[in-house]
Amino acid sequence: MDVVLVPGFWLRGSSWDPVLPALRAAGHRVHALTLPGLESLDARRNGIGLRDHVDSVLATIDSIGEPVALVGHSGGGAIIHAAVDARPDRVRRAIYVDSGPLADGFLINDEMPTVGDDLPLPGWSAFSDSDLVDLDDRLRRHLREIAVPEPRGVAFDRQELSDERRYDVPVTVITCTFPSADMQAAIENGAVFTAELAKVHDYEIVDLPTGHWPQFTKPAELAEALVAALRER
Repeated sequence: MDVVLVPGFWLRGSSWDPVLPALRAAGHRVHALTLPGLESLDARRNGIGLRDHVDSVLATIDSIGEPVALVGHSGGGAIIHAAVDARPDRVRRAIYVDSGPLADGFLINDEMPTVGDDLPLPGWSAFSDSDLVDLDDRLRRHLREIAVPEPRGVAFDRQELSDERRYDVPVTVITCTFPSADMQAAIENGAVFTAELAKVHDYEIVDLPTGHWPQFTKPAELAEALVAALRER
């Protein structure tokens, strides 16, 4: 299957490198995207918004010409959900890595500090302890070395969805920073952040206990979880 991998904030397509060999060994064709404005530290970011990132994913889906699976890490989860909404008949499964589907009218994160059109990777104190589990000093240095500022508009623009056929696309959530039981309880209790997931007709929640960047802290385990989610049902 063609698998489109969408990175989270501050990351390029190369951030998926640790999981690519396992996906390819399982027979999948992988497309790890670098989204507009993330090409380099010097890339243009002014005027780039959430829709530009969604359109980049849609262009990849359309170029493939076959049904695809979408994988979104962190803020990439909102992006793939919008792509599912735009191409519900072309996506076989959407996989959210420590993220989830963002509902219409919501935004990814407007609380982190920006510098002009840039949203740089903030200091580690901006993250919760659960985000930083297993992210040792070496990995923190690595993440900071490869980080590229996120375009401000991607974080601040509101999600725009219109096709309820998106709820027919099967979903896997790989949850890292809190247990699947807690997420399921949130769904059952009507929590706002799980409201969109609750409407999906076929979803599963898979535990992968680690911090918010499992592609760095638990790459083998993440690769195994992705391969399992992509198996034909």
